[in-house]
Amino acid sequence: MSDGHGHGHHGHTHGAIDPSIAASERGMWAVKWSFVALMATAAIQVVVVFFSGSVALLSDTIHNIGDAATAVPLWIAFALTRLGASRRFSFGYGRVEDVAGVIVVLVILFSAVVAGWQSVNRFFDPQTIGFLWAVAAASVIGFVGNEAVAVFRIRVGRSIGSAALVADGYHARTDGWTSLAVLAGAIGVWLGYPLADPVIGLLIAAAILVILWQSGKALFTRLLDGVEPGVIEEVEHTASHVCGVRGLGEVRARWIGHRLHAEVNVAVNPKLSVEEGHEVAREVNHALMHSFDFLGRAVIHIDPAREPGESHHRIEAHSHDGLPLHSHP
Repeated sequence: MSDGHGHGHHGHTHGAIDPSIAASERGMWAVKWSFVALMATAAIQVVVVFFSGSVALLSDTIHNIGDAATAVPLWIAFALTRLGASRRFSFGYGRVEDVAGVIVVLVILFSAVVAGWQSVNRFFDPQTIGFLWAVAAASVIGFVGNEAVAVFRIRVGRSIGSAALVADGYHARTDGWTSLAVLAGAIGVWLGYPLADPVIGLLIAAAILVILWQSGKALFTRLLDGVEPGVIEEVEHTASHVCGVRGLGEVRARWIGHRLHAEVNVAVNPKLSVEEGHEVAREVNHALMHSFDFLGRAVIHIDPAREPGESHHRIEAHSHDGLPLHSHP
């Protein structure tokens, strides 16, 4: 059940506007401006790459363009969540955010392959790097642009409960440090070590692969309905401290987009009336809404204290009407 409340950092939101829609509006706003900032940064770097021939800066530019491009599927995911639930998609379109995450991972993989290939090729086909001062400046610009996007994404992502935006923010922060690596390559070339440029290009490709592993692991955890450590424990702690709750049965939680969904089996005094049991369920739901800022739905199932949990709902194995031995949940 759900009482229709959405809890944020500053209290409840009442009325016709669903909190997930409000969160998606902010998410779309963050994605849009992140895209603008990263594309502006990449555009400056493209010009410098063209005139300098730096493969390290090329790798960083490819990475920044790929990172900016990930804004497109994420924006589509946030836009689709505005459609709400339907009879066909009764849980809404929150899973589209996970599909967008798959596209993000594939874009990161592509950028890593291109950056690595270009860097390796430069070892066999060395070229003179020009305009080292411009390469150094573009490196600093890349760092500043990515750090600004990182702070922006992380702040908005945390405020709306979007793990995708927060993870993308940390990704941008790592990108900022890889941009500074280009500066090290430029200094190496200036000191008389021309291979410093492709070496840095390979290191950036390796850094992209690390980000790929981290992003992929988090993404597929959610695709398999995994939750962060401590979420189930927090749900159990919150529900068990509600007045009238005598015990807990099964407790489940999963993310659908950037909203948390929970299912809790609560044991109560078997002498309570249906209305009294329903009131306990309402209190459990209300407590969970206070504990989790981005709880989209909590389904509370009431059990008598002497038969808590789903195991007591099953019918023992039996046969009838000529059917083979079977049981009913």
